Amino acid sequence: MPKLASRQLGWRDTWLLVAGYVALDWVSHIHPLHGLDVTPWSPAPALGLLFLMRYGGRAVLPLALAILAADAWARDLPMPWLLACGLALLLSAGYWLIASILRRRLGSKGMFADRRGLIDWVTITVIGILFNSLLFIAALALTGFLPPTTVVEAFLHYWLGDVVGILVSMPLLSMLLDTRARTRLRRLLLGRESLSLVSTGSVLALVFVAGKMTEFKYFSVLFLPIAWAAARQGLAGAVLTIGLTQLGVIVASRLLGLSAPTLLELEVLVLVLALSGFFIGVVVDEKQRLTAELQQTLRLAAAGEMAGALSHELHQPLTALLAYTRACQQLLAQGESGERLREVIDRIVAESQRAADVVSRLRDFFRTGTTRLERIWLRAILSSVAVRFSEQAKLQEIELVLHPAPPCALWVDRLQFEVVLRNLLANAFEAVAERPQGERQVRVSAYQEGSGRVCVMVEDSGPGVSEEMVEHLFEAFHSSKASGLGLGLAISRAIIEAHGGNLWAEVADHGVFKLVLPLEEKAADGN
Repeated sequence: MPKLASRQLGWRDTWLLVAGYVALDWVSHIHPLHGLDVTPWSPAPALGLLFLMRYGGRAVLPLALAILAADAWARDLPMPWLLACGLALLLSAGYWLIASILRRRLGSKGMFADRRGLIDWVTITVIGILFNSLLFIAALALTGFLPPTTVVEAFLHYWLGDVVGILVSMPLLSMLLDTRARTRLRRLLLGRESLSLVSTGSVLALVFVAGKMTEFKYFSVLFLPIAWAAARQGLAGAVLTIGLTQLGVIVASRLLGLSAPTLLELEVLVLVLALSGFFIGVVVDEKQRLTAELQQTLRLAAAGEMAGALSHELHQPLTALLAYTRACQQLLAQGESGERLREVIDRIVAESQRAADVVSRLRDFFRTGTTRLERIWLRAILSSVAVRFSEQAKLQEIELVLHPAPPCALWVDRLQFEVVLRNLLANAFEAVAERPQGERQVRVSAYQEGSGRVCVMVEDSGPGVSEEMVEHLFEAFHSSKASGLGLGLAISRAIIEAHGGNLWAEVADHGVFKLVLPLEEKAADGN
């Protein structure tokens, strides 16, 4: 839900506040109580709170004017003009205090950005309306406008009506006042997910058709379409289905002539359904947002891992380009302009194209995360990666053993597969670093599993993986290293699974990591 930032209050916004408040007050004018027109559902204050959160204290006087207009037109209260103005200002000031606390508490994240914000919104609203209702009813009692015997009943009805109206209506009104949120609501109404609204309407009609006979015992069945919409569409889906449910309650109360106690009971049920739906919707939105952020983080981290492999790939063509360029300079110095010079230039073009292909692969990964499969001999790629660690093994006095791999070929993205192998070897080297000299061993082996798969195993003489570690080892941002981000193994597993394989660690007294990949269907014998 968007943040409601403070801004200038223009004439158009003032008119929208006054007209909208009066219209909402008129719609909810059902079963007035004790001449105060206290109703079981009062959504108008929700609009006032939103304007106060958006415009701050500048909206207090327009809100007081809206309350006066609603009392004069929709409610027609027999109250002295001076008292009506004082009560309107009192209510507006109370709503402004609630809105100020909400803005200060929620900060820049908005009202319904996460579960914490939703709980804060409900808590502050319920408690704030409680005190505001106490002040309002106390003022009426002290001025003699409200009989003492009806004070408690009037207070409870007034407080409950405001709480139900605000909590049920405020999310929908908030989305209607925001351009992007309105666009999202429009897409839901016009898209395939609008079927959930149809189901809500059907269940609602069924509940009210049988309501007189069942005393609305099955009203809670409405939780099913509300929960479904919230789970599928997030907060926007919950807001729409709750709005439709509230509209159905209003229409039914008019057509069926529901009594005040029955309507009050239904409104309380709507409130419970609304809060449940809003909570599910906020959780779904929060999960989707965190998932998107995590995917972006993993993609950037994977790009960083691939950059290491790409740097190696670029090293060879750039070195060749430098050598061929120097050869051209020598040939030109010798006056060569024939076949030898053209041959060297063709090689420069070929190496330049090779380097460009490598760079384009990185660009494609950043854009879409695409991979490029190619036929690679397992022995060749294992040897290539092991060679890069040979110098490090000598420096750290680690015995790096590469066992002969079976003569088979794979269809993989070579750069991505190298990232996985480099991650596993780097982890193995770190695992044996604390072992005494002479006990630091890392072994790489491979063997075929049946006729269609091959298993690559990386073992080390480190402490191994415990049962507790296995459960979280491949989770993103879970790392046993103080300086680690916990992304290497998560990225590696994602790459292997994207190639139709699997990567896991075994519980043992030493490090054992295995990855399984499908073989090329027609792999030639030998290498």
